[in-house]
This record gives sequence, C-alpha cells and structure tokens, in this order.
Amino acid sequence: MDVLGIDNLDPYYNPSLKRARLKRVSDHEAFRFKEADVADGARLLGIMETFRPDAVVHLAARAGVRNPSGDLWAYARPNLDGFVSMLDACRYVRPRHIVYASSSSVYGADSSIPFREDDRADRPASFYAATKRSNELMAEAFSALEGIACTGLRFFTLYGPWGRPDMAYYSFTREILAGRPITLYDADVMRRDFTYIDDAVEAVTRLVNRSAGDPQTAASAGHRIYNIGNTHPVALGDFVATLETLLGRKAAITHRQRQPGEMTVTFADTTRLREAVGFVPSTDLRDGLSSFVRWYRSYHDAPAMTSG
Repeated sequence: MDVLGIDNLDPYYNPSLKRARLKRVSDHEAFRFKEADVADGARLLGIMETFRPDAVVHLAARAGVRNPSGDLWAYARPNLDGFVSMLDACRYVRPRHIVYASSSSVYGADSSIPFREDDRADRPASFYAATKRSNELMAEAFSALEGIACTGLRFFTLYGPWGRPDMAYYSFTREILAGRPITLYDADVMRRDFTYIDDAVEAVTRLVNRSAGDPQTAASAGHRIYNIGNTHPVALGDFVATLETLLGRKAAITHRQRQPGEMTVTFADTTRLREAVGFVPSTDLRDGLSSFVRWYRSYHDAPAMTSG
C-alpha cells in the first residue's frame, strides 16, 4: 500500500520533532511526503489528483481546548478551511473512504457519563470543540450529497511516544525532570480517559480498511462516528503519581481552579467501535506512560533518575 503524507510543519510546536517523526518513515519505499497547507485548496487538489488516493485519513488540525492567545483564526483556518479543502478535493478524486479526526471535547461539559456517540453534542465548551463538531456536521452533509463513506473519530486524550509537547503528560515529564513545578487544575475532580497512541493507530487502521473489498459496505456506510478511548478514566492526581514513579522524581505541584473550556471528566463508551472492528483500546496507563518515558529519555537525552 502506497501512503502519501501531507503536512505544513506548522511551528505551533518545534518543527524539529515533526521532522524527526518523518525521518523514521522517509526511507520506506511505500511512503512519500509533500509539505503543504491543507487549507490551500488548489494546492491540495493538485496533490490529490496526482496521487489518486483510495482512502483519505484527515488528521490535520490546530489542536488543544485552551486558547491563550485568543486568536480564533488559529483554529478556524486549519480546522474549518482545511477540512472543507479536503472534502472539496475528495469531490473530484472520489476516494472509497474518508476517515477524519474529531475529538471527545465535542460532548461538552454537561454530557452524561460515559459518552456515547448518539448523545447530543451541541454545547461545546471551547472554540476548538466547536470546530471539530462543525467537521462532523460537514462530513454528514458531504457523505449524503456525494455518496462517499465518511468516518469520524472522537479521540480521547491520546498519549505516547512522539506526541505533542504541549500535552500534559509531555510537559509534566519535562518540568518534573527539570525540577520545575507543574500546575494541576481541579486535580481532585478532573479525570481523563487516557488512550495510548498504538491503540488509536490500530483503531484507525481497522476502520480505514473496514469496507476494503466490499463495495456494498462502503456504499451503505454513509457517515459514522466512533469513540476512540480507553474506557478507564484516571484522576489527574493518580496520573501524576504514576508519572512520578516512572521518573523517580516527586513533582512540585501548584493547584488551581479549572480553566474555561476544560471538561471535568472524559469517559468513552466504545461499544460501537468493538462491534464494528472487534477491537477497543486497552493499554494500561502505567504501561503506556512507561513506553513514553523510555522514548522521552532517549529522544531528549534525559538521564534516568531515582527518587531520593
């Protein structure tokens, strides 16, 4: 299977990490890469017309529920314009299947626990969540109009090696090893459904291939949404305690109240995913964080430490 990767290597975080990821796959004979902005519709269409993909996996977005700068366009261009550009290109190249990243944040602060795909999702708590819910509605309309199967993935707090440096598990590791304090928001009540990256990749792979070789399945699939979560929410305090054990260091913690846009609990019901592909994420948090810590120390040349 030939794979074409597209990314603009945005400096939202250090592009050197993105280039290091690319280096790991650049020698694979079936992989090619184009540096491009998916929000550039003409450029994206030209690339896709040349490659003619059978399936499109759209993961491009400005991520994160917090928006310290207040710049709404930082989300709108990649998350809205970029999504429309992708759909518009697919009108011409007609892939069998479009799989795209949504987010557990679309459920909003008042959702019942656990989160189910059929629950209402019309009260997003952040602008980021609003853009991801907009993607789902666009895909719903597009699939009905164009007859192309679309699958939305509501990811729940992904973590693991090669992840984003702005994510809590990554930044906490960096600060704890440096002896700097970390900040926890409402640690006594905040719980997250941490989902290991390898599990998420397995789910994506199975869903992309779900209609392979079966045109009837693809034609009847329409638009479906799946939760991609571990179904075991972990309190932030327990999460930090696990990380402290793996790092061999105690964290200096500053406690603060929850910020606007933050959900108190995320908890995935993965019944629909299991029924569709016979798989659900199940990696234990300690095992997943252990893999991340090993990678972090290798990538950042950070020595192992023991608690004193």
